[in-house]
Amino acid sequence: MQCSQDCLRAKDGNIYINYDLLKMHKQLILLLIGCLFSGFLYAQDWVPLFNGKNLKGWKKLSGKAEYQVKDGIITGISKTGTPNTFLVTEKEYDDFILEFEFKVDNGFNSGVQFRSQSLKEYNNGIVHGYQFEIDPSDKRLSGGVYDEARRGWLYHPLTANPDGKPAFENEVWNKARIEAIGNSIRTWINGVPCSNLWDDMTPKGFIALQVHSIGNDKAHEGKTVSWKNIRICTTNVAQFQTDVNIPEINCIANSLSSAEDKDGWALLWDGKTTDGWRGAKINTFPAKGWVIENGLLKVKKDSGGESANGGDIVTTKKYKNFILKFDFKITEGANSGVKYFVNTDLNQGEGSAIGCEFQILDDNKHPDAKLGVKGNRTVGSLYDLIPAIASKKFNIKEFNTGMIVVKDNKVEHWLNGVKVVEYERNNQMWNALVAYSKFKNWDNFGNAAEGHLLLQDHGDEVWFKNLKIKEL
Repeated sequence: MQCSQDCLRAKDGNIYINYDLLKMHKQLILLLIGCLFSGFLYAQDWVPLFNGKNLKGWKKLSGKAEYQVKDGIITGISKTGTPNTFLVTEKEYDDFILEFEFKVDNGFNSGVQFRSQSLKEYNNGIVHGYQFEIDPSDKRLSGGVYDEARRGWLYHPLTANPDGKPAFENEVWNKARIEAIGNSIRTWINGVPCSNLWDDMTPKGFIALQVHSIGNDKAHEGKTVSWKNIRICTTNVAQFQTDVNIPEINCIANSLSSAEDKDGWALLWDGKTTDGWRGAKINTFPAKGWVIENGLLKVKKDSGGESANGGDIVTTKKYKNFILKFDFKITEGANSGVKYFVNTDLNQGEGSAIGCEFQILDDNKHPDAKLGVKGNRTVGSLYDLIPAIASKKFNIKEFNTGMIVVKDNKVEHWLNGVKVVEYERNNQMWNALVAYSKFKNWDNFGNAAEGHLLLQDHGDEVWFKNLKIKEL
């Protein structure tokens, strides 16, 4: 810094001060001091979880795999005939930022637990809770968030954020970061964001290093996973929280995360009342056929007939351009659907209200799957018009996520993160398609500028939750 020469100039035997340059250098000096002070405070907020010498502050739970300490590294060694083994912190943590480096042998699965617990009243003390996945397999699931011994995958890299998959490097040291602040849970590997989760099931718990069970597989005995430079920040964590630009998954039923709220999403159903909904052919909510319990909106089992019990329900509001998300689960052999562009003035007689339909169906056990044309009545399809792609993913035993995107005349159906249908309406091709469907007698079918949204009663037990909409 040439302050003495640039700020002071001699001329005609006099000394002149360049106040503009002096002011600029002063601001630069203050900025540097501020950065150094901030960095000092940041460093002071971090504490090591591992002293580099022994396992003081840790204890082993569940299995009998070994943990060794050498050269500042903790190494877990797989062992046959033992369940998952965990090296657990004696302290519990609520809001924190955790950083560590890890390396794993090829073909050996592992993970790091956080906000996890071992309670006698829960499955005889089994370790359960959030897990930062370590996976060197070809699936490349490292950095995803798995709910160990409880709900399974919460943030699956294959569907939620495939761009994060290449972050992990096999058989070398990788650097991981976990931010668990309030309901926000985010992960990184080597600086690349991997997971962005919103959940509130467990606000506090221990941190643990996992050696995964290998059963009696002798080929994997002795495989290792190692950790070093394990440190945690538990003070002033909010100011160190890192922004991410990857999809968020909200696991809190019938709620909006702060990011969803900021992005313009709204709850279509509040999880408790019938507000915003009515029967498709009446002005009130049906007195029978629908039940609200434990945050679920349930269609009750009846005869299996179309709209023959409580009847369809529709939103009181009409929608034009939107993204609609909904989680649904069906019983074996069940039939239902989510409709849009519904005109409740049509078809006031028997049967369902008229509109475009995202089909919900047990393809394996309901006969409708084999009717129609080329599978256009299977789950995820635009019912009786366009079949969903064959590579769709659907699990009848779990909740599945549907999404309908409408931007003027362009429409998409998504099922569990995969686009399964795409089409354009209000054109000659669309009208020709309708002309060869069961909707051919409904004038101008599917071409309305707006309409109600509908959940179908088809006489089978089906559950809905997390109905959310973003108007475009």
